[in-house]
Amino acid sequence: MAFNFSVLASGSTGNSLYIETEQQHLLIDCGLSGKKMIELLGQIGRRPEDIDGILVTHEHSDHIKGLGIFARRFHTPVYANKKTWQAMSTGIGEIPIEQKFEFAPNTTKEFGGLVLESFSVSHDAADPMFYVVHDHEKQLALLTDLGYVSEHIKGLINNSDAYIMEANHDTDMLMMGRYPWSVKRRILGDTGHISNEESGLALTDVFGDRTKKIYLAHLSKDNNMKELARMSVGQRLESVGIELGREVNLCDTNPDHATELTAI
Repeated sequence: MAFNFSVLASGSTGNSLYIETEQQHLLIDCGLSGKKMIELLGQIGRRPEDIDGILVTHEHSDHIKGLGIFARRFHTPVYANKKTWQAMSTGIGEIPIEQKFEFAPNTTKEFGGLVLESFSVSHDAADPMFYVVHDHEKQLALLTDLGYVSEHIKGLINNSDAYIMEANHDTDMLMMGRYPWSVKRRILGDTGHISNEESGLALTDVFGDRTKKIYLAHLSKDNNMKELARMSVGQRLESVGIELGREVNLCDTNPDHATELTAI
């Protein structure tokens, strides 16, 4: 049984992923204003009232900006790990206790036939984690906001049907850009973000015969461009014999509009 997904928004200004089956409609992160989240769902013909749950990766504002408003308005259950609940408490306002649920790192939960597997990542947040979505033989891996891709993570996401993969920055653009050195050092560090080149290297290790789509995600508005990300990741994939356009498609994501609702 297939499921559908859309990257509603991805970038340094806000992030959200929509996943659905016939029984379940989920968001992973709600990082834009409540009004913008409603607009993004409308772009794919979906209603906020139908969202059955919001899963949170970590407490940074580009992942939770609209969370409190959305959850309160539409009475949506919210799932996060204990440290993330504590860290984001002041940023989202009060959530009714009956809407608050814990989803621990490195565990699984089932949502109407979908199995979501959480895994810890190295990022400068309280307890950041991302997800692999399983539905029988189908698998979608969401992996952004991390300083490096460990061998353990590669094992978890290996041979996914689709990847939503961070390609945050072009290293040369970052180094020559306007950011102060302290910010550059944070981005480049083990608890920062992975570059186009690092993204491509990781993808060559996890690419498999099932892999058909790779969405390049969380691009920095100041230190990257879609064309650069596609070129860098594409060249790395081609260097190990992966044929773009035949074996796999590289897809863009956008900071302010949704990708097409796609079956996996």
